Amino acid sequence: MRVSKAKVAEHHGSILQSASRLFRARGIDAVGVAEIMQASGLTHGAFYGHFRSKAELAGAACRTAFTQTLAKWESAPSLSVIFDRYLSGAHRDTPGEGCALSALGAEIARHDTDIQKDFAAGLKACIAQVEARLEGGDPAERRARAIATVSAMVGAVSLARAVKEADAPLSDEILASVRAALRETAGA
Repeated sequence: MRVSKAKVAEHHGSILQSASRLFRARGIDAVGVAEIMQASGLTHGAFYGHFRSKAELAGAACRTAFTQTLAKWESAPSLSVIFDRYLSGAHRDTPGEGCALSALGAEIARHDTDIQKDFAAGLKACIAQVEARLEGGDPAERRARAIATVSAMVGAVSLARAVKEADAPLSDEILASVRAALRETAGA
């Protein structure tokens, strides 16, 4: 029985959403194709009708995660709101629903250059989103501030996640401190 083009597209989207969520939640290497397909409601064999390899899927899932993050940032009325959402307990506690930068940043360095290129493109788009919202200074200075801002956001969430179970007050303090510092330095 043939599957309609619309159904194929729906299945493809389901695989991407499941992979993106699972990779951000647990890491690319910790999630297998069979688990992704099960989460998508499809058989393992259907995978190869959509992707040549898990690496190809990882790149596409990374792009999907960045598309979601950028949509959230674009809909935020201010940098302050972006800081509040990103540097929050809710974002810290739900990596599968959050930003690929803080969920996958350390892991991407151990993968091939194709996924690193996808990650770099997403990072550049996030930097550009922050840069466009910054005021004052020449373009080079705004770009430098945007890079520092995004780096601080990602580092804070990564560290807050790393210590949450062992020292929840420190985890909360990291998020609050960086949120306040970024509001001050970004003028948000």
